[in-house]
Amino acid sequence: MTEEIGSGRGPYDIEDLAEDVDLSNSHLDLGSVLVPVVEGGQVTVEMTADHQPQAVHLVTPHGRISVAAFAAPRSPGLWREVVGELVDTLRTDGAEASTEDGHWGREVVAVVPGGVHRFIGAEGPRWMVRCVASGPPESADDLAPVARAVLSESVVRRGSDPHPPRDPLPVSLPPVLAEQVFAAQQQMQADGVMEQFAAAPEELAEQSGTTPAPTAGEAVPGDDTEVAPEGAIAQSARAHVIGEDDPVGTDMHPDIEVTDAAEQEPSEAEADRSRRSSGSALQRLRRRQGKK
Repeated sequence: MTEEIGSGRGPYDIEDLAEDVDLSNSHLDLGSVLVPVVEGGQVTVEMTADHQPQAVHLVTPHGRISVAAFAAPRSPGLWREVVGELVDTLRTDGAEASTEDGHWGREVVAVVPGGVHRFIGAEGPRWMVRCVASGPPESADDLAPVARAVLSESVVRRGSDPHPPRDPLPVSLPPVLAEQVFAAQQQMQADGVMEQFAAAPEELAEQSGTTPAPTAGEAVPGDDTEVAPEGAIAQSARAHVIGEDDPVGTDMHPDIEVTDAAEQEPSEAEADRSRRSSGSALQRLRRRQGKK
């Protein structure tokens, strides 16, 4: 049976979708998993200490969401095993961990000082997908349904290559996002040179051909904090790239407004596309929240 994006029946296996479905602007293509962007959200790439991308987050007004796919055996039950192990690990690390019944099975909720992390898992043919939603305690109840909506519209591209169960499936960045990461890597390396030689920013920038980082309180050229309804391509083009120790959360964009893209007038190009993902599951969620 062919599945239809927007029905909220996912996460989907890409083999179950129509061949002509267009996910280019509704989903962030990370190779093994395609994640629907949140209207009015922000894509953030988290970097390791050696400036390599290690995670991609969707930052929402309520917190951040990340989705990752893993290899799994043909028989179901991997997420059930992971839940027990995850609870034990979280408690060992000092978190208050518990489980709750969810749409796809048990969900793990970990409470730590200043934050709540929710782990949601689902299984498909030889894959398991995990969604992690993290935010402040006061936003936990609002973040959970958004995370479930994101997972319900995610698409897994398992591929035919063999992978041991539990291994993360390969992740790749779309070209627009890869360009953002490359630019950030160059800037991080330049910043490291600045610290190493303790030179004046203007002098070092002139020597290396880079632009000096702005000082505190200085406006960043081209930095537009106004958020407009947009798709995956536009959000990738203005993605934030941060170090692993930098905070990621709603405090980065306190003025983000969630906007229903269905209320925007479609362009002629969009109207001509015969099978375009509408992201209607996310849009229905926004409308429900707006009526409260």
